[in-house]
Amino acid sequence: MTTFVDRVELHVAAGNGGHGCASVHREKFKPLGGPDGGNGGRGGDVILVVDQDVTTLLDYHHSPHRKATNGKPGEGGNRSGKDGSDLVLPVPDGTVVQDRDGNVLADLVGQGTTYVAGQGGRGGLGNAALASTRRKAPGFALLGVPGQARDIVLELKTVADVALVGYPSAGKSSLISVLSAAKPKIADYPFTTLVPNLGVVNAGSTVYTIADVPGLIPGASQGRGLGLEFLRHVERCSVLVHVLDTATLESDRDPVTDLDVIEAELRAYGGGLEDRPRLVVLNKIDVPDGQDLAEMIKPDLEARGYRVFEVSAVSHAGLRELSFALAGIVAETRAARPAEESTRVVIRPQAVDDAGFTVTYDGELYRVRGEKPERWVRQTDFTNDEAVGYLADRLNRLGVEDELVKAGAKAGDGVAIGPEDDAVVFDWEPSLAAGAEMLGRRGEDHRFDTPRPAASRRRDRQAEHDEAADAYDEFHPFGG
Repeated sequence: MTTFVDRVELHVAAGNGGHGCASVHREKFKPLGGPDGGNGGRGGDVILVVDQDVTTLLDYHHSPHRKATNGKPGEGGNRSGKDGSDLVLPVPDGTVVQDRDGNVLADLVGQGTTYVAGQGGRGGLGNAALASTRRKAPGFALLGVPGQARDIVLELKTVADVALVGYPSAGKSSLISVLSAAKPKIADYPFTTLVPNLGVVNAGSTVYTIADVPGLIPGASQGRGLGLEFLRHVERCSVLVHVLDTATLESDRDPVTDLDVIEAELRAYGGGLEDRPRLVVLNKIDVPDGQDLAEMIKPDLEARGYRVFEVSAVSHAGLRELSFALAGIVAETRAARPAEESTRVVIRPQAVDDAGFTVTYDGELYRVRGEKPERWVRQTDFTNDEAVGYLADRLNRLGVEDELVKAGAKAGDGVAIGPEDDAVVFDWEPSLAAGAEMLGRRGEDHRFDTPRPAASRRRDRQAEHDEAADAYDEFHPFGG
């Protein structure tokens, strides 16, 4: 059964914003109570937060779909809807957040570090908030904005100071078990270690973490064995320790060749490991043949520039020297790092002349893209003529119609607002007038009315009366 997962694809969906309410206050002896529709609540966010108690992504492997709660709709009596609850997802320290194309969105390192993976939708305004001196009794409200839904990839990179690398059964698990309090699985067959093991080592005044990475073999950087799955766990380490088996029973292997093979795989993988300090550990010197081989190859390795330590995980020989040598390198690396600065909130206001949208022509449609117009379209109830008229007024004030004219659009041309796969398409009709003078009964806008016979007859009679009055004034300029 899977107990350790370090890479998952997570489907997150933030909560939708609640719809605004269109309501009119009704009370005895108060016929003109006015609008009292409340605003909708905000949808909940999906937030990733680093938790030191979490060491694996196993929960998200079994339950990859996560959704925050929606905001509640507004109600009459100026009652706003309740905000949706944020969904907080704990992740291990060292989790990298990527999109499906591999672009890094966030690198979560340090207890309490957060990242908003899904932004909750804002609630729609009720008609009480939309009322103004020009529009005293709106017969519509704005819809809530859908929450952000996206697919992300969570990838865990172990946060450790020291990484033990080497062939399977080289003794890495045995070393970490005696250097620290970690209790990894130890056996005399290859690939005993199937997951990275972490241990904490105390060496004088320095405390550091050490990671046992599953064994590497030739071709690990291309996916052979377990190497490709776990090579990323050495990327954050300050020092690499090559653990070489001096008592191997395989006749076609020797420690120096093993070192060359592992170095070639590290170079092929990349990840910025070229400049990391390296130590070489000649393990299993408790075996007579292992001691002889270690003494034979140590000068050659030192000639290459490596610091070499002869150790035995069984007899504990050489472990104290190795532990303090690693502590010294870790302390130097920590001292060389720049001091961490507290996160500063940078406010970048938009330029006052930045309309925040673009108008392009693709040969068939004029496409309008921008955060504001796209959000306004999502908030519009297209079954309500007054709401559609309000949208037209907002787009006009934003300058969308002016830009359409500059782009060459004419009355009747197709205009699409939004992305290609989810756009609102309509035939453009330039607004000749906008404002309160265009409003009729609540929920209606004369710009979208179809002619009514009774109203047409009244207009015709009024026109005939006006013509007769004009003719009378022309022939009787002084009255009488």
